[in-house]
Amino acid sequence: MRPILLVIIIFICLNSCHRSGNKRILPILGNRDTVTKMVDGKQVVDTIYNTIPAFKFINQYGNTITDKNLDGKIYVADFFFTSCPSICPGMQRNMLTVYKEFKADTNFKILSYTIDPKHDTVPVLKNYADKLGIAGNSWWLLLGQKEVVYNLAHDHYLVKVNEGKDGLIHEGWFVLIDKQKRMRGAYDGTDVKQVNQLIADIKTLKQE
Repeated sequence: MRPILLVIIIFICLNSCHRSGNKRILPILGNRDTVTKMVDGKQVVDTIYNTIPAFKFINQYGNTITDKNLDGKIYVADFFFTSCPSICPGMQRNMLTVYKEFKADTNFKILSYTIDPKHDTVPVLKNYADKLGIAGNSWWLLLGQKEVVYNLAHDHYLVKVNEGKDGLIHEGWFVLIDKQKRMRGAYDGTDVKQVNQLIADIKTLKQE
């Protein structure tokens, strides 16, 4: 799914999340497949949604973080690099709002994947975290092999990242992932209104 299609889906999501009775329900986004199977002698078409696959990274404390650390948890993911001069500072200020809202919730996490692993070593990430004022295990800054991070961004979070002649480029989406590791929303991390919607949607997702 390419960025322009993702934008359309996000617009639909933010404007048409439906209700069951008085309960607001977030759609399931991302790539999906259909399978046909027999149930009680009848042919049924089932939808298989894309989920975030197994992964293994290092956080700002030098600890190994895998997909198992996210079992049964809601989280928000984004992509950044510590020397980013453009959208990253604004994104991180807005993510701090999310962090402060949910930092006491042990069933919620924030994952920020660096797209510049050559420069963003563990000490660099820890210093960046300290400057942001984040501590504890609510928000992990993650370091891994560049190819793995880029493939994860493109294929599963549907976020465009690239390293070209003009340097590192990435989109500013905050991606909301549910307890089943499915994509439930994407929000412009530079837009305060969308970040506020993200906070509201996290609270909605916690009620599922």
